[in-house]
Amino acid sequence: MAQSVYKARQFKLSGLKGISDKTLETHFGLYEGYVKNTNAVTEQLFEMARKKEASGKVPAYAELTRRLGFEYGGMVLHEYYFENLTPNGNGAPSKEAKSAFEKSFGAFETWKADFIAVGEMRGVGWAILYQDPVTQQLSNHWITLHHIGVPSGFKPILVMDVWEHAFMLDYKPSERGKYIDAFFSNVDWDVIQRRLSNPAAIRAAA
Repeated sequence: MAQSVYKARQFKLSGLKGISDKTLETHFGLYEGYVKNTNAVTEQLFEMARKKEASGKVPAYAELTRRLGFEYGGMVLHEYYFENLTPNGNGAPSKEAKSAFEKSFGAFETWKADFIAVGEMRGVGWAILYQDPVTQQLSNHWITLHHIGVPSGFKPILVMDVWEHAFMLDYKPSERGKYIDAFFSNVDWDVIQRRLSNPAAIRAAA
């Protein structure tokens, strides 16, 4: 049998400004579910392949294959999200980071306003700053359902969860802007710099 590869990571985020520990507790539980389901779906697909039952004409196989992208995306994006937060934030954008923002957006403030605008869009999903590893260009994207709209090969630099579970215990549905403000007050800019500087996307191992 295929062994479970992924283990839920532990993140020490108690005391975030504007994001309660109760919200974090609920959010961590949801994340752990994605890890569990990623392993379960991977195992089921492995078994179907081993038994030579893998076929695009088999509904169960097709559904599991589509489901894997959703579960895996949910696991990975939550790890990026939790990793780029720290209580009360950490430092400020480095000169190198600001230079990268300026090259792609003209100014750091222009990038931030655009990122916030993406996060304020109606619906649930993710606001993500990506970097093209070929051109180093930065761009903001709206990602739905963890895996729909992801630019292939791009590197996540800053990930903000704007699904309702990320803020509904702390803010009203109409107060997403307050959650976004809280998110930025807890950004770990050292992590952002590390992601920008590394040629490969940074996602710490479990």
